[in-house]
Amino acid sequence: MYRPTLLAALLALLLLTTGCAHHLAAAPPMPGYIGNYEAVRAAQDDPARGISGIFVMTVQAIGNDDGRIYLNSERDYRHPLNITLNMDSALRPGLESALGLKLDHLQNRRLLVRGTARQVRIDFIDGNGQPSGKYYYQTQISVSDPRQVRFAP
Repeated sequence: MYRPTLLAALLALLLLTTGCAHHLAAAPPMPGYIGNYEAVRAAQDDPARGISGIFVMTVQAIGNDDGRIYLNSERDYRHPLNITLNMDSALRPGLESALGLKLDHLQNRRLLVRGTARQVRIDFIDGNGQPSGKYYYQTQISVSDPRQVRFAP
């Protein structure tokens, strides 16, 4: 008689304690700063303006492409909760100097970033170098000055 209810409750408890596919972050957001979930949600709610403030993120992946450097808060940069710091590669020496460490050693380090998180459309490119018509949105913070980024306490 209570078996379906009990099974549903146990399943819900299992999903809550183990997570479906991904934990939200390596560490909880710090009070007074904007975390991944809040940043992504606010950027989706106001795509024209995004959300400005100081964001807290843990660098999980580092990439570069076409003269740009990308610091990602998720291992998979396509993950819906990913925050990507997008900067010109010319900023590398200044940022490394300001942080006192090479960017390649930022993985698993927690950063505070001042800026505006916005939704950016990312088009998939076909084999001929043309947009395929498929795309996704990524939440990005543009970094144009090394003083925008510092280590979280």
